[in-house]
Amino acid sequence: MLKAQSIHKSYGQLQILKGVNLEVEKGEIVTIVGASGAGKSSLLNILGTLDRPDSGRLFINNQELNQLNNKNLSAFRNLKIGFIFQFHHLLSEFDALENVCIPAFIAGTSRSEAEKHATEVLELLGLGHRLRHKPNELSGGEQQRVAVARALINRPALIFADEPSGNLDSTNARELHELFIRLRNEFNQTFVIVTHNEHLAELSDRQLLMKDGLIIQ
Repeated sequence: MLKAQSIHKSYGQLQILKGVNLEVEKGEIVTIVGASGAGKSSLLNILGTLDRPDSGRLFINNQELNQLNNKNLSAFRNLKIGFIFQFHHLLSEFDALENVCIPAFIAGTSRSEAEKHATEVLELLGLGHRLRHKPNELSGGEQQRVAVARALINRPALIFADEPSGNLDSTNARELHELFIRLRNEFNQTFVIVTHNEHLAELSDRQLLMKDGLIIQ
C-alpha cells in the first residue's frame, strides 16, 4: 500500500529526515512514536504528500508520486488520502454533514451523492442524529468523529493521522482509538498514525520508533 525509500528532508541547514525507509501493508495500523523533534510529523507530511522530500521515492498503491506535478498530486491526495489532525479543523459556518461533504465536492461528486454517502459515514460513526449540528454544538469527541468521517468520504486508500486524540479526554480518546480498530477490521482501512498516546500505540499492529530523523525500531 505504501513504500517510502531513502526519504531525506532538510530545512535550511537542519537535517530533519536522514534516509527513512518504510513499508505499510493494506489493512495495517502503524503508529510512529518517538520524542518531540525526532521527525515524525515531517515524515507524515511527506508520506501524505503535503510536503515533498529533498530526495527519495514514495509509492502509494504502486504509483510513484515523485513523478506527479502539483495539480495531479493534489488530485491524487484528494481521492486517495485522508487526514486526521490533532485539531479537527472543521469549518464553523458549516454543519457536520456539510463539513464531511467538502472533499467529495472537490472531487466533483454531485451534491446528492456526496450527502448520501456522508450521511452513511456519519451514521456509521454514531452521528446520524447530529448531521445538522455545527461544530460549536458538538462535543470534542463528536467533532473529531466528524473529522474522521471527512477523512473517509472519498474512500481513501490510506489515512494519515497526526496526534488524533491529542485534544481529547481519556474516554473520548479511547473511543476514537477503538473506532480506528473497527474501521480496519470492517473495511480493511489502512492507518499511519503519529502519536504519543501509549494506549493507541499498543493497539496498533506495529509501532515504529523514530529518533534523530530515522526509524530505528
